[in-house]
Amino acid sequence: MKGWLPLAVIGALLAQGCPLGPDYETPPMVVPEDFRAELPAEEAQSLADLPWWEVFEDPALQVLIAQAVADNYDLQAAAARVRRSSSFVGIARSELFPQLGYDGTGTRQRSPLTPSAEPQTFNVFTGAFDLAWEVDLWGRIRRATEAAEAQMLATEEVQRGILLTLVSEVARSYFRLLELDRALAISRETRESFEHSLDLFQRRYEGGVGSDLAVARAEAALADVAAEIPLIEGRIVLLENRIRLLVSLAPGPVERGTLAGQIGVPQTPAGLPSELMERRPDIREAEERVRAANATIGVAVANFFPRIGLSGLYGASSTELSDMLSGSMGIWNLAAAVSGPLFTGGRNYEQYKAEVAAWEGTVALYKQTVLRAFAEVSDILTAQQKLVAERAQREIAVASLQRSVELALLRYELGLADYFEVIDAQQELYPAQLDLARVRRTELALVARLYSALGGGWDLPDEQWVGQDPETGEISVGSELGVDTPPTPTGGS
Repeated sequence: MKGWLPLAVIGALLAQGCPLGPDYETPPMVVPEDFRAELPAEEAQSLADLPWWEVFEDPALQVLIAQAVADNYDLQAAAARVRRSSSFVGIARSELFPQLGYDGTGTRQRSPLTPSAEPQTFNVFTGAFDLAWEVDLWGRIRRATEAAEAQMLATEEVQRGILLTLVSEVARSYFRLLELDRALAISRETRESFEHSLDLFQRRYEGGVGSDLAVARAEAALADVAAEIPLIEGRIVLLENRIRLLVSLAPGPVERGTLAGQIGVPQTPAGLPSELMERRPDIREAEERVRAANATIGVAVANFFPRIGLSGLYGASSTELSDMLSGSMGIWNLAAAVSGPLFTGGRNYEQYKAEVAAWEGTVALYKQTVLRAFAEVSDILTAQQKLVAERAQREIAVASLQRSVELALLRYELGLADYFEVIDAQQELYPAQLDLARVRRTELALVARLYSALGGGWDLPDEQWVGQDPETGEISVGSELGVDTPPTPTGGS
């Protein structure tokens, strides 16, 4: 048995050999030095460096986001996939170590001891420990483990991507809810304005100085505006239910913050282009997919070479169970084995080509993901810049139309204008006010989109995404929606 020890030592040394296949290198990628709508470098403190609670400061929105991060079922499913991938890493790595098992049998049989003797019945008991170990000379197991680790990291980035998308989706839905609230308020104010005009036209008609046509036109205009109110109220209910679904709660109302309808647009410095590749979960996921495919090529290369293994067995066998522990009936063996392919009909070579093609595909997807990231950020920054100019003009338009309504009513009461001027001014003001509310909501939504596009909160530990105190482990947001207990995360940016 001692003679086998040098073989085991040699096998252990061989296991430290260099793995076959290409070592991973990040695919070459031309990163633009600048891109359209980018901020100057001196202003490029990135929005992605801020935690979400410093970007979205509305207390009610903070509660919604923290609740979504803590309880969203899609996110919980993603976390479960990460844990599953982590187990696959352990499964792949386990083959690096000797596999020790046990086996025990007990049989009762009847057979002749000699051709002339009478058949005899006796028992046979066997118990043994068995050992098997593949010496990873060519790095097949290590490459498989590397691939599993990369797949696990890619799954973690998928989870982070879902997390970031969830934060952005909750914020955008909340801003849309504020826009609908504002639209509802505008519609009710416009209804009151048309009711005032209708009352004025009716009084003048009853006094003999107006026309029935003016009254009819005012009634129609009032009905058109009034019909919009239940539609907006219905959209509010649907959106509230959607937001509650994102935070894994049953349908119901959603609390608004005290800043509802008046929340300002946060400053959104974009950061430098090269930093996108370090921050965005989809880019980091794509690179881990490339790493996994690269390692799998190494596994395919190792399959061309023989597998070397050691095996052993130690135990006892006896016809009497009481003799199993006496040591006098011991059995053992040690063996070394080698097996490898000679002719497989091209299977191994085709497998290798398949893995190379898979790697080439992941590289292409990685490059496409990077380009798409730069394009997305550029689109959002451009839209933000243009919206600033659009909002300024729409604010001027609304202010001018509000003044035109006041002047039209005054001129009508003085007999200097007919009812058409009053109704036209009111009908022009209503959509202009709605358009201004839409632009303001779009500005806020673009902040949420940009935060996601830049990989916001990219360096935050997972526990801090829900406002968890790193010392106590307590989460400051309850299981129900409300604005009384907004999260107060520590550890900031």
